[in-house]
Amino acid sequence: MLFRQLEYFVAVAREKHFARAADACFVSQPALSIAVAKLERELNVTLINRGHNFEGLTPEGERLVVWAKRILAEHDAFKAEVAVMRSGITGTLRLGTGPTVSTTTALPVAAFCAMHPLARVKVCSRLSSAELVRQLREFELDAAIAHFGPEELEGLEVVPLYEEQYVLLVSGEHLVPAGPTITWAEAAQLPLALLTPDMRFRQFINDAFETCGTVAAPQVETDSVASLCAYVGTGSWASVVPHTWLDSMPVTGPTRAVRLVAPDTRAQISVAIHAATPGSVAARAFRNVVAGLSLDEAFAATRPPVAVACGTAVDPYERQPLAVSGAD
Repeated sequence: MLFRQLEYFVAVAREKHFARAADACFVSQPALSIAVAKLERELNVTLINRGHNFEGLTPEGERLVVWAKRILAEHDAFKAEVAVMRSGITGTLRLGTGPTVSTTTALPVAAFCAMHPLARVKVCSRLSSAELVRQLREFELDAAIAHFGPEELEGLEVVPLYEEQYVLLVSGEHLVPAGPTITWAEAAQLPLALLTPDMRFRQFINDAFETCGTVAAPQVETDSVASLCAYVGTGSWASVVPHTWLDSMPVTGPTRAVRLVAPDTRAQISVAIHAATPGSVAARAFRNVVAGLSLDEAFAATRPPVAVACGTAVDPYERQPLAVSGAD
């Protein structure tokens, strides 16, 4: 059995099409088909149901694809380990995030790249939490940044990164009068633009509204983080966003952020890698870098004033007035 045969078989299982799998592996379709057929003969089982086209994996094929992914991941990890011994980490870290934490990903990535300047990072930032966990467990990602529920921790090693808080983003004062805070119940009465229900962040929002006895009924739903800011910028909608956005996407002009209270909702954002050992060298290195960061302190230190009234900026997290340059 050759690693190449396992790679071809995993590609067929992933693409569900022989020609696409061959293209992904940069080989001809006959060469791929011959390799997979040889693998079946060596194992003395049928792995793929074949008709005129790919018709799915057999039960034996379903089991082998799990083992094949693990074997290939360990093979890649071994090669990376040898390379690290020669010249340091030079491979690619495959990092997944949800859309709402994508704005904070730059901080741990910058720390990782500073520590390992020859490494590269590929970030996928529009994945749902369920998809992040699936790709981690199937070795399609090396690490992920998200909120991970207790039911998702099996087989993963998780390191806390920061605690996420929530603010209402609004433009002008015709929807929300100037002030440092707003309750979730009050926010539920506004015309809202929110992320789609499949996003974990949206589920937190729904839970917060339910806690205060109300339900969010957004007029606009989107799977794009950038779109939320655009909708708010028109002045027609408000939105709920993480407080960490204010560090990388500072509010300008009439747009302002107001702290959401009653309840004071928070969520732990963490980095997860596969718990298998030895595992990905890049993943372990990223975990080690993250473990030394204090992003809660970083966000507290750099958080800008977000609510303005009568020439005085108010930090809604501290509820202390802050001087505004140029205020009368």
